[in-house]
Amino acid sequence: MGIAHYDWTDYYDVISTGIDYDIEFYTELAKSANGPVLDLACGTGRFLVPMAMQGIEVVGVDSSDKMLAKAKAKAEIAKVVDRIAFVEADMRSFELERTFPLVMVPYRSFLHLLTVKDQVAALRQIRKHLAKDGLLALNIFVPLIKHLYEQEERSSTRGIYPIPGSEDRLVVWDYTRYDHFQQIAEIIRQYERTNKSGELIQRVIAPFHIRYIFPMELHHLLKLAGFSVVSRYGDFKKAAFGPESTELIIVAKKE
Repeated sequence: MGIAHYDWTDYYDVISTGIDYDIEFYTELAKSANGPVLDLACGTGRFLVPMAMQGIEVVGVDSSDKMLAKAKAKAEIAKVVDRIAFVEADMRSFELERTFPLVMVPYRSFLHLLTVKDQVAALRQIRKHLAKDGLLALNIFVPLIKHLYEQEERSSTRGIYPIPGSEDRLVVWDYTRYDHFQQIAEIIRQYERTNKSGELIQRVIAPFHIRYIFPMELHHLLKLAGFSVVSRYGDFKKAAFGPESTELIIVAKKE
């Protein structure tokens, strides 16, 4: 098995293909903002590169230099690198000395903040970087009690994915441990790359943590940090948020 040529960032785009219409939703907001957009936890640029291709100026912030390198490479291929500024920083403490009409934290990235203190710190930094009438947009998944009840750990297959540019496949497994008191899920993700004969070429193990947030909890966090909710949706086609919604999309403004 090879280990030198791949790490989990090489596989991020293979499995992180997003949620239906999320790029369209955030791009529509960005166009309405009529100004530069701040994309926090921008990752490999899944949102900011398509936005830049539509003429929108974007600043992408991420704490991972490897993610930013992937994003910049995509921007160079798309010939939009002149419309994007890349900043390596933490969303809890970033300082850009400018304001934006739209700050977005898409694709559930807010869940990587593991304490209420960190969540409020990030929201206050966002508020500081918002223009007077600026908007914050973010989305999180809705935790379902029936999936969490009396469950301390579980193992699941995330999926089997073709790897672009090769005949190899990627099998992804998640082993998840829950700390329900802290609302934290520790996810140990295993990537297994196999060739067309099914032989294992390479295995990568990448642990990470998220803190799941309940919908009313997010409303209170926003209020605590000086925001009021403008609109909320249950999907990226702007369906009303309700009891059956599995996603919560929030647009908020400074109070």
